[in-house]
Amino acid sequence: MLLPMPLWLPGLPTGDLTDLLLSALLVMASMAFFTVFGQKIQAWMMLRQVARSLDKLKMMRDEGRSIAIRALREAGAGGDVVGRVDRFLEHFLIEPEAMDPAGVVWKLERILDVREKKFLDEIRRIAPEAGEEKVHNLEGLLEAATALNVLYKVVRHYYLLGKKTSSIYIIAQLQMLIPLLMKTARAYADALMAFRKGQPIGDGIGALVAAKLMRGRPYKRVAEGTIVAEVELEGRRAFVVKAEGPGALVGRPGEAVRKLVEELKGNVKAIIFVDATIKLEGEETGEIADGIGVAIGGPGVEKFKVEELLPELKIPVYSVLIKEDVSEAISPMRKKLLESADRAIERIKALLAETTEEGDNVIIVGVGNTMGIGQ
Repeated sequence: MLLPMPLWLPGLPTGDLTDLLLSALLVMASMAFFTVFGQKIQAWMMLRQVARSLDKLKMMRDEGRSIAIRALREAGAGGDVVGRVDRFLEHFLIEPEAMDPAGVVWKLERILDVREKKFLDEIRRIAPEAGEEKVHNLEGLLEAATALNVLYKVVRHYYLLGKKTSSIYIIAQLQMLIPLLMKTARAYADALMAFRKGQPIGDGIGALVAAKLMRGRPYKRVAEGTIVAEVELEGRRAFVVKAEGPGALVGRPGEAVRKLVEELKGNVKAIIFVDATIKLEGEETGEIADGIGVAIGGPGVEKFKVEELLPELKIPVYSVLIKEDVSEAISPMRKKLLESADRAIERIKALLAETTEEGDNVIIVGVGNTMGIGQ
């Protein structure tokens, strides 16, 4: 037979027992409460954090829009500038169908060409008095403003979707990505002022190296928005390629290499690309790294044009890469990057000595946006 449990424990005052029972009940009630509502409270706290970041993104987006409107008006734009800028910010690109990949690169190239021409023509219509250099800088400014607009709208979409569905998985993923997204947004915000003033940006480090190599030498246009100068370098006949500055151009480096290889009848002993590369956390800005292969970023059209030559002609392709943070790539060029250009030139000379002989033809390509960098 089970004996009934005593109402108090021997030696324990009744008041202490009551406090113990109340504490136990509070703990059980708290556990039950957080079991039922804990996830909702966590989601609410995450949403509040995302909402604060979303407000900052909206401010950056609105400031980018305002800067674009002011820059166009300063360039002599008239008429409905606000409406045209708003329409510009909503532009998007539809990539070609890749289900059947044969020929997709040339389809993409055509779409990109049409997009670029449309943007430039639109800016010329808005600001007919602006020179070509200013037109390209304004295009870069509007591209940065468009990127901020897209970033804000995507974050807002997932914020509202997570809020509407109360899905902890959507909210948690967005909350984890917010620091990286905000870092990117701040970089685009910095890029706005750089494009407005025509200052060199981190992505132009490859173009700066090429400009240093060809300085004072005659040059010619070899492809749309792209120039080449012949330079004697360590006893080699070097053809140095870069986008035509100082406007915000990246040129057609792949097309330029193809044409030079054809002009030289394939008699090229090495092709060296100089470009920026994204550094990992813990690495120093301006570090130089060697690479093998075609270092051309972007959608891949220009890179494909060079890689298509390699199997038949068997020309070795090397890269000299300058490390920088993703935010540094689209913001005004920092002193550490500027100083790395001379070290990159020394590495190019060493690479030529290691891989080629005196009298050989070589092609050196400075890849990147050449805004603020002449030739």
